[in-house]
Amino acid sequence: MNFFGLERNPGDLFWGLGGALSMLFVGLTSPFIGAIADYSNKKKYFLLSYSSVCIIATISLYFLSSGMIWQGVLLFIIGNIGFEGAIVFYNAFLPQISNTDNIGKISGYGFALGYVGSLVSLLIAMPYANLAFARHDLSLMRPTFIWAGLFFLSFSLPFYIFVKEKKGIVEHQKQSILKGYRRTKATLKRIREFPQITNFLLAYFIYIDGVNTVIYFSGIYASDTLGFSLKEVIQFFAIVQASAISGSYIFGFLTDKLGPKKTIGLTLILWMVVTVGGFLARDATAFYLVGLIAGVAMGSSQSASRAMMGRLMPKGMEAEFFGFYALTGKFSAILGPLLFGLTSTITNSQRVAVLSVLVFFITGFVLLRRVNENITYKNVAL
Repeated sequence: MNFFGLERNPGDLFWGLGGALSMLFVGLTSPFIGAIADYSNKKKYFLLSYSSVCIIATISLYFLSSGMIWQGVLLFIIGNIGFEGAIVFYNAFLPQISNTDNIGKISGYGFALGYVGSLVSLLIAMPYANLAFARHDLSLMRPTFIWAGLFFLSFSLPFYIFVKEKKGIVEHQKQSILKGYRRTKATLKRIREFPQITNFLLAYFIYIDGVNTVIYFSGIYASDTLGFSLKEVIQFFAIVQASAISGSYIFGFLTDKLGPKKTIGLTLILWMVVTVGGFLARDATAFYLVGLIAGVAMGSSQSASRAMMGRLMPKGMEAEFFGFYALTGKFSAILGPLLFGLTSTITNSQRVAVLSVLVFFITGFVLLRRVNENITYKNVAL
């Protein structure tokens, strides 16, 4: 394929572009919609709506056939918007079901169980992968999209049934939209009044960019650069998910014991090791070891970051501030994938592209040192 004159590794660029566009949309809309959800007490409603979009788009991938590249990219963008948008409102319930003493542990439990689900999903997909690999026909993998969508739906239901949203003053829909818009503007103008939040979000913006980039391209790197078969790629992800379970669980306790800041710092050191290890890996055994470390770093860095934000944010503004948290994370997910895709395409080397990710973790580690995690903002009226 020739994409604007770029003929080498265009799949990397398409994949990075799809991730960047979906993250851009969620990042731009999350603070505004989060403020509306806070005012209207409809966090569960928005969570259900975004989840439904993701489920429908995922199942729709079953109907694609060979050559339907743009349709696949479009469905990926829609599905990722649904998933990442739902996460904003899912995260907003964390301060409601925890306190400052156990927020790290509960956040870790959430990520650990999420990775258990990912591992089970991979086990469901494995028979289809084995069949597709044996017959050299990737179309035999298509039913896994239906299973993934149904899996997401089934395990979303307990939340909607059993978790109750705290009651508050419920605004009329038109009023909540107007107040949501006004409060988002007010928060943006007053953001300097929350210096520790802005310091943390700046560091988070940088280092989570590297995390997202590794997640996006690890499977592609294993397949294209290391020559992994489809079965080996799935085995690699199984290793990552299994280690992420333990990482989320163990580092959840460390977050409450050491504090989110020190915990995040430890995970960023692990990510530096992962980046260099991925660059140096030459065989499956070495890359499986890299995946083991990456899984621990992935679950723990995401869990500790969410706990840090939950600890710092003002009370009563959970969805809105997790909207800003999402905006930061989603905007950061634009640069990394695009940088990797362009570097890979221009240099024709995914190894060079992997090494370029190292700068995100080093910079994020330095910026994190400016954050004072012991300062919180409570009952801030806007």
